[in-house]
Amino acid sequence: MQEFLPQFIQQLFNGLSLGAIYALIAIGYTMVYGIIGMINFAHGEIYMIGGYVGLVTLSAIGVNSGVPVPITILCMILIAVAVTAVYGYSVERIAYRPVRGGPRLVALITAIGMSIFLQNWVAIGQGSRDMAVPNLMPGALQFTVGASDFTVTVTYARLMIICVVFFLMVGLTFYIKNSKMGRASRACSQDMHMANLLGIDTNRVISFTFILGAMLAAVGGVLIALTIGKLNPFIGFIAGIKAFTAAVLGGIGSIPGAILGGLLLGVAETMAAAYLSSQYKDIVAFGLLIFILLFRPSGLLGKPEVEKV
Repeated sequence: MQEFLPQFIQQLFNGLSLGAIYALIAIGYTMVYGIIGMINFAHGEIYMIGGYVGLVTLSAIGVNSGVPVPITILCMILIAVAVTAVYGYSVERIAYRPVRGGPRLVALITAIGMSIFLQNWVAIGQGSRDMAVPNLMPGALQFTVGASDFTVTVTYARLMIICVVFFLMVGLTFYIKNSKMGRASRACSQDMHMANLLGIDTNRVISFTFILGAMLAAVGGVLIALTIGKLNPFIGFIAGIKAFTAAVLGGIGSIPGAILGGLLLGVAETMAAAYLSSQYKDIVAFGLLIFILLFRPSGLLGKPEVEKV
């Protein structure tokens, strides 16, 4: 019983760091759905590409080049963000804009096709095997709780994830609420046709939404690559499904809901892996989704969809 609390704290920390990554990806899903009512199933591959671009940048700089680690990580993130912004824009122009006025099933199939294309695009260019990512932030903070012999380990890499995601969420909230493009995005999410009549360039807003979501996913890709130490072209599919689950759990279309859903999903997974078995973590995560949707079909922070007439 003495070891329960420190072990719980350890798994809670691990879950929050994992959930923060899910939240970054989930925001892309929820922003796109909130504006055009479609799901971008190629979004997980954008996250994967961000990780690969970060690794290529690290290889170009060199692990032992003498460049300070914070500068190296910042360069990895900035270049990954720039490259994936182009991918996000391209996905919107190629896979979504031509079919936006058609049946939603067409857009869904197009998005799945784009997802498979990007997986194979990276597999051909980088190989389908796992690629090792050097650990730039070794070491951890360690402390004990009470009289227990269990040591809580807070790795610097996971601590960096939580801190970076926190500042990004604060910055995103401020930007959406106060910037001109943020206000335009909120107007489009309320009523696309009325926003267009009022002079808002809705195509530009939609492209911006895809770009912003891709940039956030890229940050997550770089951070998780540095934390787990490996990459392959197929990590985006699983992460994308989990992040989509987090967005639905929190309430699709709600940015706070995406953040909450991501954190809850990450904590649920790590707790299940720690106290049950790692084989049950997905069962618990999706079981939580089903349980909540039975009582809150719109998600934890989502609002019931109202038909506009």
